Amino acid sequence: MARVSKEQSQKNRETILQVAAGLFRERGLAGIGVADLMAAAGLTHGGFYGHFASKDDLAAEAAGRAFDEVSGMWKSDAAFEASVTQYLSAEHRDAPDKGCPMAALAADVAREGNDKPIRAVFQKGIAETVEALSGLQADGRKGALVDLAALIGALTLARATKGDAISDEILAAVRERLLGNA
Repeated sequence: MARVSKEQSQKNRETILQVAAGLFRERGLAGIGVADLMAAAGLTHGGFYGHFASKDDLAAEAAGRAFDEVSGMWKSDAAFEASVTQYLSAEHRDAPDKGCPMAALAADVAREGNDKPIRAVFQKGIAETVEALSGLQADGRKGALVDLAALIGALTLARATKGDAISDEILAAVRERLLGNA
């Protein structure tokens, strides 16, 4: 069997991370096994451990990747309204694989032990999001914490009730409240 070049190995690793970041957000940490994840990446199961020491290590890196994908959302006052509108939209609700890792993975991370590498990545992602939101709030950090909890809670509940009218009502009500239209 021919060895994979360093360049191809790096491409394969990036593919695994990208696929994992989406699948973990869509299905949860326990919702996908290594074999299925590797198949979704178009790679063999045996190649996994050449890239990652464990599924836990992959989950942590994939969560970091997911946070990086959404990190620019809360950068300015002008972006706040647009970001809230996008965050609390049916499109975001319906695409968890591309959306906020906090809403998608919070319950899973809460069940993980404190020693799991994803916990530190998740805490860092939340802290950075709170910091970004703090600069956009008259109430600073306290306002950012309330807004973040409202955003994540609303999206989580909307996803849990998807298909029922209350799902859209939740998104609209919290969006209006956060934007001062309620």
